[in-house]
Amino acid sequence: MKSEQLKTNKRSLLIENMYEVKRSKQEDWKKRYGDGVAWLRGAMIGRGNFGCVFAANLKNPKSRYSSYPPVMAVKSAEVSASGSIQKEKEVMDNLRGCPNVIKCFGEETTVGDNGQMVYNLLLEYGSGGTLADLVKSLNGERLAEIEVRRYARSIVYGLSHIHKRGYVHCDLKPENVLLVSGCRTGTGEFVAKIGDLGLAKRVNHVKKNRLSCYWRGTPMYLSPEAVINGVQEPSADIWAVGCIVFQMLTGKPIWFSDQDLGIEEILSRICDENDMPFVSSGMSDEAVSFLKGCLCRKVMCRLTANMLLNHPFLKGLVEDNVNEIEESHEVFDIYAITSSSSFSDDDGEDADGDDDDDDLWSSCCSDESSYNLSSWSE
Repeated sequence: MKSEQLKTNKRSLLIENMYEVKRSKQEDWKKRYGDGVAWLRGAMIGRGNFGCVFAANLKNPKSRYSSYPPVMAVKSAEVSASGSIQKEKEVMDNLRGCPNVIKCFGEETTVGDNGQMVYNLLLEYGSGGTLADLVKSLNGERLAEIEVRRYARSIVYGLSHIHKRGYVHCDLKPENVLLVSGCRTGTGEFVAKIGDLGLAKRVNHVKKNRLSCYWRGTPMYLSPEAVINGVQEPSADIWAVGCIVFQMLTGKPIWFSDQDLGIEEILSRICDENDMPFVSSGMSDEAVSFLKGCLCRKVMCRLTANMLLNHPFLKGLVEDNVNEIEESHEVFDIYAITSSSSFSDDDGEDADGDDDDDDLWSSCCSDESSYNLSSWSE
């Protein structure tokens, strides 16, 4: 009995020590990066090549004059190394007005205790984590198809807005889709929003590098034309949507292997026309058709975001527009928030069954399907 009590006491002491160490590290970051004029820097929730991301609470959340929400995500880097974040701010300013793209509330420069100047980008906080967190929490199990349809529609809606504004995301993946607390009539569902636009480019700037193959993004979600020719246009984002939806429907990445694949192996599989994933027998006909529209190797036959919004797989769902979403004003303990894969070290890079009916690339422009492609227009 006494030994059990000793074990319990040791465990409690260990937990307390770990918490104190974590607190100490957070205080070090606060001193190094400083607080904002109206907000307090909290726990680090992510770290990547661009810098670090922190949760932040308003100093006076009840103020009627604040334009900030009670909780934000603050992306920070030393001013001398903040070019990527400042570019992201410029992109986000041009993408305002869509409920399925993460909001930017502004920018601010803070000063640490050592006089270090820090650039901060103030962003909407995803209290539900990321789509990657959700998929991982299922331990290889698939999401219910109705959930997949809802998240897919939100992603495609946000992507349609990005493309209409003349941008290509270039790094669309589950880690860059945040789940934001919202309230719809009769439900308390999270809303999927596209974030991390640090690698986004204007369409007319996404050109093939004639001297070498050049792509940006995360290998697992790159399209064949991006890998082979270095071409990343809006259709490359659509391919990434197909990869994300495939992962939600199956619980596994599209290029899943029992062995860990290196970057070169993944790129090789993307380029190999004979290496093709097969759909699960548990998918609906509409889901299979949707995937075929996204994962067609022929770029000219791949559907656009507007076309996908009219696809049977996404039709009949409540649209995510501004009037249907009420922002949550729940106040969190920003020191209790744990690290998330929202902004992980696995950032995108900027770098130089045998049934034919189940083959995702068995369809092309001339194939018949349950809907009329020719009747849709961009």
